[in-house]
Amino acid sequence: MCCTDMALAYVEAHASWSEANTKPSLARDHAAFVSRSPDGTARVELAVEGVRCASCMTAIERGLGVLPGIAKARLNFSDRRLSVTWAPGAEANVGAVLQALEALGFEAQPFDPGCSSDTEVAESKRLVRALGVVGFASMNVMLLAISVWAGNVSDMIPENRDLFHWIQAVIALPAAAYAGRPFYEGAFKGLRAGRVSMDFPITLGVVLTLVMSVVETLSGAAHAYFDGAIMLLFFLLIGRALDQTMRRRTRAFAENLATLRRETATLAGTDGSLRDVPLADLAPGARVLVRPGERVPVDGIVEHGASDLDQSLVTGETAAVSIRPGDRVFAGALNGSGALTVRTSAAAGATLLDEVEALMRRALEARSRALVLADKATRLYIPLVHAAAALTLVGWLAAGAGWHPALLDAVAVLIITCPCALGLAIPAVQVVAAGALFREGVLLNDGTALERFAEINTVVFDKTGTLTLPIPTLCSGAYAPEILEKAARLAVSSRHPMAQALVRAHGAAEPFPGAQEAAGLGVRAVVDGVELRLGSAGFCDAGTEAAAAIIDEPEASTICFRAGDAAPVAFPVRQALRPDAGQVVAALRDIGQQVVILSGDRTQAVEAVARRLGVSDWESALTPRDKIARIEDLRRAGRKVLMVGDGLNDAPALAAAHASLSPVTAAHASQAAADALFLGRDLAPVLSVLAAGRKSKRLMLQNMWFSGAYNVVAVPLAAAGLLTPLIAALAMSGSSLIVTLNALRARFGRNRQTDVAAAAFRRAPTPLETPNT
Repeated sequence: MCCTDMALAYVEAHASWSEANTKPSLARDHAAFVSRSPDGTARVELAVEGVRCASCMTAIERGLGVLPGIAKARLNFSDRRLSVTWAPGAEANVGAVLQALEALGFEAQPFDPGCSSDTEVAESKRLVRALGVVGFASMNVMLLAISVWAGNVSDMIPENRDLFHWIQAVIALPAAAYAGRPFYEGAFKGLRAGRVSMDFPITLGVVLTLVMSVVETLSGAAHAYFDGAIMLLFFLLIGRALDQTMRRRTRAFAENLATLRRETATLAGTDGSLRDVPLADLAPGARVLVRPGERVPVDGIVEHGASDLDQSLVTGETAAVSIRPGDRVFAGALNGSGALTVRTSAAAGATLLDEVEALMRRALEARSRALVLADKATRLYIPLVHAAAALTLVGWLAAGAGWHPALLDAVAVLIITCPCALGLAIPAVQVVAAGALFREGVLLNDGTALERFAEINTVVFDKTGTLTLPIPTLCSGAYAPEILEKAARLAVSSRHPMAQALVRAHGAAEPFPGAQEAAGLGVRAVVDGVELRLGSAGFCDAGTEAAAAIIDEPEASTICFRAGDAAPVAFPVRQALRPDAGQVVAALRDIGQQVVILSGDRTQAVEAVARRLGVSDWESALTPRDKIARIEDLRRAGRKVLMVGDGLNDAPALAAAHASLSPVTAAHASQAAADALFLGRDLAPVLSVLAAGRKSKRLMLQNMWFSGAYNVVAVPLAAAGLLTPLIAALAMSGSSLIVTLNALRARFGRNRQTDVAAAAFRRAPTPLETPNT
């Protein structure tokens, strides 16, 4: 029976007891964290502690699945967030879930992003302290061990050798007791729940080695093995600390989305009264006041007022959108300078922001279920190690050997097979590759993404802020210097991004005295008796058609200027293509990548960019759900998608893609959902991550094969009694060193992908790369 089946049987045996004996206060205290959907289903999210490997995830999901009323239990392995859903009409017994988790050997509490972040920080500090203690101890123990090794082949007297062994014991035993707690606790909890995790063979190897060393020291033997146990803990703690560091970033997306959410809203009564109420108390049709600088708390329709809103959640466009009565607004949008009265269409739990968060959560859960190389190796490793050590002990006893030599050989097998090289095979490559990417302007958020970068065959780009630069610029044209100067000086008094594009184009620094901004419209000032206006076409008395006829920039937005009764002047403003966008797209095609553009922006703007880049596969006006649907279609067609996006509306798609990349200027939620961030104005880092991914996976596989080959050769020798625990410890340390040295190769060398990219960038620049395109 596998460990998962044992855990399942254990929970089934206790399910009825948990249902009947759950403490009433336990369920009552956590009832506030249960959310209910309109169809009657209840759902709770829990932060689970003690999840170490993929087998833990399987045990939890299958174990909770047998509880009455539970329809689904899904654990996000990346951030240890457990989502439990009850069937419609079933009682949401949170206490029973907590009892079942405790029976499985896990602790849980209602998921809170802030508390979860604190837990991650505390765990990281704990691992670093343990690593420091065991590192200091290993240096001193190894120094003493080297002295003993040299003395055994020279003239060291037994009394001095025994003294050195006891000094090693005094250093190693308390250090191992303190530094090994992360492994001991995991092993103990697993055994108590009928599970065997990766912590068990580590604990078994360390404890048996220390016990055997104490016995050998008491008997005055020539060898003790304190150095092997303490060095094993040192290497394994390095791997676990690296894994913890890489995993902490997955907590961030929930915190980032939480900053967009308001817990209360200002309810506007029919008698003109205003009062703050919880979002849960708002019904469809309620009128809500949104003051300047506040985030919109609900989805709804504007009844009164005008303003500029950041609606990047929906469109991905970071430029403020002018809002008028009758326009639709969404929760999380940031209000500009005007007050708005919004009639609610959806409030707490049903807004577009809630949908985006749900999409991201489901996407991350799906991604976390994909096993990485280390998880696959772990599933085979534990039973093989236990079987090898047990067979060695039984075999020597059956052959007539005494308990002492038989146990010594079994311990040698455990030491030589301890997952030191296996534990470092992947994290070492991740760390070296992360450093190499940093030098290329890429910040790696998730080390496991390197394996996914290696499998990419389709690159999907968002348009706004990704293929284009995030800051709007004034399109080139023949503008009268005095007109541009007046428009730019007027623009200094406006906070609108398009107005700031005029300021940057002219370099104006001095505003007109008395300039006033009209919320959602533009800015006006009277200069020498002439009224100057800068803003929308309507604000400047220029019709939309007239403004469009003035310029020949189909994908550009227009900001108009008018002086008195003179004809209006339209300035085309748009986000310019990144300087190397055309070259990167061409290089991606050269290495066999399919290129797609999926954008929430309007069709005219997306079509123009796709045409300039030569991309035939593009779609526009997509919602976050639409983008995920398109990525799922590509996945079903056998494509491994790299999503490159920056907007808040891209966050679910970034989480749903096989791998993801965002510019460092992206929305916080998108940064958290992305596997890596890139710096600067260029798109070249897209090529860098693909090249680094392929090389890293190749090195990871080499390390894994070496670890396997090492065990195939060493285990029979140890089982045959040809290797003492001392030699086994040296071989284990040597294998770890070889794995680490091989990982360092991720810093050097070239491959076909980087060669193609370099060739693409040696080509003569095309008109696509001019600053104003």
